[in-house]
Amino acid sequence: MDFDAGVPIWSQLLDRFQRRIVSGDWTPGSQVPTVRDLAADFGVNPNTVQKALAELERTGLAETRRGLGRFVTADLSAIGRVGRELASETTNNFVSTMKSLGLGKTETVELVEKIWEP
Repeated sequence: MDFDAGVPIWSQLLDRFQRRIVSGDWTPGSQVPTVRDLAADFGVNPNTVQKALAELERTGLAETRRGLGRFVTADLSAIGRVGRELASETTNNFVSTMKSLGLGKTETVELVEKIWEP
């Protein structure tokens, strides 16, 4: 967690939770760790974790089952949609950085190809 960043902690947690789901670390249908466990793992207030998890539910990546806890959605299309959104955001940030470094499209593509398949 970057406690000094201009990004709220709950938003940073949401990003990490989304990435865990999209990457398969938290598999579809699996139980999400408890608020208390996540708060301890990240060293943050449980209310902050709760806010991030509520937003995770709002985006369709998790659901609460009364009396059982919170679970990752089994809806693979929702997971894929969020994965594409994260990829698009990451790509936009990367392209902006390359432009700010003075690299053009051709140079950037060459660099990516070189790193992609060494």
